[in-house]
Amino acid sequence: MIRRAVAAGVLVVAVVAAARPSLPPDVTRALRDAQYVYIQSERKGGELGKPAEIWFFVEGDTLYVGTRPQSWRVKRIKAGRTKARIAVGSAGGPAYDATGKVVRDPAVEAKLMEAFAKKYPDGWSKHADGFREGFRTGERVLVAYSPR
Repeated sequence: MIRRAVAAGVLVVAVVAAARPSLPPDVTRALRDAQYVYIQSERKGGELGKPAEIWFFVEGDTLYVGTRPQSWRVKRIKAGRTKARIAVGSAGGPAYDATGKVVRDPAVEAKLMEAFAKKYPDGWSKHADGFREGFRTGERVLVAYSPR
């Protein structure tokens, strides 16, 4: 009886994990080398906005950006319009549909800043204090995009 219950639990976990969307292989490859992603967020009418170039950090299948709370992407997410299209490397590069959410996770914020220091060595020195202080004060927020 216990073995059957455990087996059923394992099966449920495996099915749920398999059903979760993941990044397409071409996007995964492009993310390794790209300096920027181009995010289009959902407008009131349901259409997508213009692609906005931004630095990014990836952990697993989740793409993170640090941005100001007044940005269109954050305003739209807070209004319930969470759909986004993310192109990698250029506005016409490999792309995928995603769902965005504003998150507060100091551990991910620290990882993002550490990754930015390595990935963007020339520009990071100009922005590091702004990111660090911004995350602390709320003048910068973390947005997580997951494939949908």
